[in-house]
Amino acid sequence: MNNKVTVTINGVSHSHEVEPRLLLVHFIRELAGLTGTHVGCDTSQCGACTIHLNGQAVKSCTLLAVQVDGAQITTIEGMAKDGKLHPIQDAFWEKHGLQCGFCTPGMIMSAAQLLQRYPKPTEDDIRHQLDGNLCRCTGYHNIVKAIQYAAENMAKR
Repeated sequence: MNNKVTVTINGVSHSHEVEPRLLLVHFIRELAGLTGTHVGCDTSQCGACTIHLNGQAVKSCTLLAVQVDGAQITTIEGMAKDGKLHPIQDAFWEKHGLQCGFCTPGMIMSAAQLLQRYPKPTEDDIRHQLDGNLCRCTGYHNIVKAIQYAAENMAKR
């Protein structure tokens, strides 16, 4: 038996009949067509699927779509506004916080919540808060630098 799920993603309502076992990450990618949210592991280890659900960073592979009916979701596609990158996106670009880019959407979504909670994070704060996000390319050095740069630029606003 299918269930109707309606969510608002990046300000746009999406309503679909879904199987009760459909993961939220697949709802976002396959039904809403927003492929910036990546499927990396399906075991909640890597963080590539991180989104904001009602303002909280969550791994979308850990939730069923039916669990979030009525929710407000922000994905990486919703971070830029009016054609201008979010300061965190810009910082990843400026400080070379990505290589292959696979983990980048999840890192940025996690970093956004991190900077909301800790506007002036230390390097240890950043490394601790990103503990649930894996990058197989950068060694995290430039990711940390990018988040520090974003924090500095966001503080100037």
